[in-house]
Amino acid sequence: MNLDHLYQPYPSTRNTVFAKNGMVATSQPLAAHAGLEILRKGGNAIDAAIATAAALTVVEPTSNGIGSDCFALVWTEGKLHGLNASGPSPKSISIEALRERGYEKMPVHGVVPVTVPGTPSGWAELSKKFGRLSLKEVLEPAIRYAEEGYPLTPILGKYWKSAYRNYKQNMTGEEFQSWFETFAPDGRAPEIGEIWRSPGHASTLREIAETNAESFYRGPLAEKIANYVQKYNGYLSKEDLEAYHAEWVEPISTNYRGYNVWEIPPNGQGLVALMALNIASGFEFTEKETVDTYHKQIEAMKLAFTDGKAHISDIQHMRVEVDHLLSEEYAAERRALIGEEAITPQPYTPPSGGTVYLAAADGEGNMVSFIQSNYMGFGSGIVVPGTGIALQNRGADFSLDPEHPNALKPGKKTYHTIIPGFLTKGKEAVGPFGVMGGYMQPQGHFQVIMNTIDFHLNPQAALDAPRWQWIEGKKIQVECHFPNHIAQALVRKGHQIQIATDGGGFGRGQVIWRDPVTGVLMGGTESRTDGSIAVY
Repeated sequence: MNLDHLYQPYPSTRNTVFAKNGMVATSQPLAAHAGLEILRKGGNAIDAAIATAAALTVVEPTSNGIGSDCFALVWTEGKLHGLNASGPSPKSISIEALRERGYEKMPVHGVVPVTVPGTPSGWAELSKKFGRLSLKEVLEPAIRYAEEGYPLTPILGKYWKSAYRNYKQNMTGEEFQSWFETFAPDGRAPEIGEIWRSPGHASTLREIAETNAESFYRGPLAEKIANYVQKYNGYLSKEDLEAYHAEWVEPISTNYRGYNVWEIPPNGQGLVALMALNIASGFEFTEKETVDTYHKQIEAMKLAFTDGKAHISDIQHMRVEVDHLLSEEYAAERRALIGEEAITPQPYTPPSGGTVYLAAADGEGNMVSFIQSNYMGFGSGIVVPGTGIALQNRGADFSLDPEHPNALKPGKKTYHTIIPGFLTKGKEAVGPFGVMGGYMQPQGHFQVIMNTIDFHLNPQAALDAPRWQWIEGKKIQVECHFPNHIAQALVRKGHQIQIATDGGGFGRGQVIWRDPVTGVLMGGTESRTDGSIAVY
């Protein structure tokens, strides 16, 4: 049959999914079922999250890989824990070193923007601290998918082909050849429904599993990574890898209309979502589909995001305290700028002085919000030969302006776009949520939380609602099914509205809420991708 798997002429409706014993929601069906497989083997939600994350490096390599960073929020035994598994810049890199090579800004691809990958350490830390099964058992489904292969799903195939076309045209250097050998072995991108396998990927996952990720940082895999990067004059070294460990952090939160919304502290941008919610909390929202609602949401987000970009970096290098940016003093000052017309935001002056997301839950009350990313699609375009390790390009976000808060420095973590979210009420967990997608992520968190708390939408409807995205200045993108009469009214308020023909840029999210009385789990998954929820 000659079928177009990306042609969908009719609206499709999904309902909220309910279950009691376990639930895994993510952007790829096989990955969700990898997590379910581990739950059914006796693993807990943490084991399931690791299994799903590892499987996603295989079944959605267009967004993440073994060379990624990751973050997690873990609810267990009545407490929320935060994991920051993002890696720093190499110790040998500097603004001066790049200037000497002729760079005026950080490159996007190649060996230069490669930072220490944190994901394997993140998996090992989660497994050691909270897992019930061994890492070897938990990575089995991912290893199997890599060895035996799997057929590409529609959205995956779409982004794979797009990346191949871009790489074929722009990445002609020898250092990129391993990417083509790994991800385009027949001289082209695999097609939707075609089976792709990666034996090297399977071997690497097995080595990570058997050594609890030690090989990746202090063994044979570390040597292969460092040697390949340095062969092409990159900065990442064996010493950088050897020194790395994922770190446990205290999550940050704000109270929004009786609920606590939780994020990972900087260097992540989750702070932006909390700042926007604080600004919005001073308004009353009675209806969702009104011009006033959208106008105030957009204005709150553009102010919070402008300030986030101006001040967020590695928390040790920030010039303004997180507590101040979450204060009512800050929120009130920014809220006062919101009037009837769209404004062009200016950064707040403080007082002197294409990522994957998954949510997992089990019948015991354990819940995980987990996100993992190579940053831009396949990342740097650098794949370590024979290993399936695609290295991220997270360093591309550093500034080469020494006065910028996110200025490049040796051993520094950059501003990070990927953010897991979590919702609690009182002492009870409501559940994990997240929306992947670069700078759309805090905007997606903001919209999903307001859809849930202010407008009482169920998990699936909260994700399916048409989204908007602030780009810069007064420029706003909206999805093609965004209400046209509201878009026109926003234009009259001074917003510059652009209607997008593709929903891919508006993020891909997952939600799992838990009924605190019955323990019943209810989940929504993203309609903008190959999203799936696996339950039992």
